[in-house]
Amino acid sequence: MEIIKNLHSYLAYVVLAVLVIAVINAIAGWLGKKDFTLQKDLRISLFALILSHIQLLVGLLLYFTSGNGLKAVQTLGMGGLNAPARLLAVEHPFINIIALVLITIGWSRHKKVMESNKKFKTISIFYGLGLLLILSRIPWGQWFA
Repeated sequence: MEIIKNLHSYLAYVVLAVLVIAVINAIAGWLGKKDFTLQKDLRISLFALILSHIQLLVGLLLYFTSGNGLKAVQTLGMGGLNAPARLLAVEHPFINIIALVLITIGWSRHKKVMESNKKFKTISIFYGLGLLLILSRIPWGQWFA
């Protein structure tokens, strides 16, 4: 269990870094009116998508096997959770799933357009919103403790 928890915690740093890079790259491409390249832009966006989904899978595994996830809700009920427990058991997984849906929609939509500017804009908006949601529900108090 501790291995999965550590994997989820340390992988989060990598995922956040790659998502930040993908969003900055997309914004720079969009505002700079650059060409969307397969060698750089597509790979950065795809890498962010893949790592985000791997992080989600590890997180879901942790959610269903640890005492801080589903077991906490089943044991204490929704009304029995204090704020830190509610963050881990409800808010963090729910909001992060929504964030991954947005990132996935951004990936899917960018493939349907041919213009570089629209590709960058789509990735900027959807990956950016996903990143903001993820940042909003990170248990910061536990991360740096």
